Amino acid sequence: MANETVKGMGFHHIALKCKDIDKSLQMYKALGMREIVRWGEGDGLAVMLDVGDGGRIEMFANGSDEYSVNGKWQHFALCVDDVDEAYECALAAGFLPKTAPKTIPIKASPADITIRMAFVIGNDGEQVEFFKEI
Repeated sequence: MANETVKGMGFHHIALKCKDIDKSLQMYKALGMREIVRWGEGDGLAVMLDVGDGGRIEMFANGSDEYSVNGKWQHFALCVDDVDEAYECALAAGFLPKTAPKTIPIKASPADITIRMAFVIGNDGEQVEFFKEI
């Protein structure tokens, strides 16, 4: 059923800070996940994997024990048609602002991408990202 409040909303990705990103990538790829884009290097490396149905896991290097030992996800992202509209709707619903909507060009391989994104914080401290690849 389509969301009638925030048009085009759907699951895009969840993000994981990895204590050992190479080992994590190896494990998730062994489950059949496919790398679709990567950017940065060293402690700034990020990789996005397709889980098989279009949903994605975004992995970041340089995770701390706080994330790795306790198994905490960094955030989850919802794809939307209009990031600004979704952000305003979330604020009106009581979410707290974290990152106002912005457009970010990312130098990546196999091709550069540009995204529009915003973050809000929910009642339990969870971070929600509204995301659109443009």
